[in-house]
Amino acid sequence: MGQYNHILLAADFNEESAIVEQRAAALQATFAATLSIVHVLEPISIAYGGEFPVDLGDLHKELEKQAMSQLRDLGQRLNVPEERQYMEVGITEKEILRVAEDRAVDLIVMGSHGRHGLALLLGSTANAVLHHANIDVLAVRVNKDSK
Repeated sequence: MGQYNHILLAADFNEESAIVEQRAAALQATFAATLSIVHVLEPISIAYGGEFPVDLGDLHKELEKQAMSQLRDLGQRLNVPEERQYMEVGITEKEILRVAEDRAVDLIVMGSHGRHGLALLLGSTANAVLHHANIDVLAVRVNKDSK
């Protein structure tokens, strides 16, 4: 395995995230690499498909505020300064790949839920990143049974 200089942790803040965060921190320590964190908040219209008859701007602002707080907390736990904590809004896989390219990252670390059947055919964020990245991607297997 080659030397990694800049690792990007794609954080999703779900209940299984700790193992992914630990793996990114261990790799950062092993390679004495720079660690950055990205979290992507998909607009409600993208996440749930289509338009809504009511204005959900206030809800989106609240979700963004909560996600930013979680990002700052994770940054503190992993000793990642705010200038390397990225809160993006858009399509998750596209934003992860864009930040990785913009920041000259050479490894993306993210969780993978190991879906099967129809979910596998439809794809997942980890699958999309893996197949479109020009750099290494570590998909850390997470599931509720792995606790």
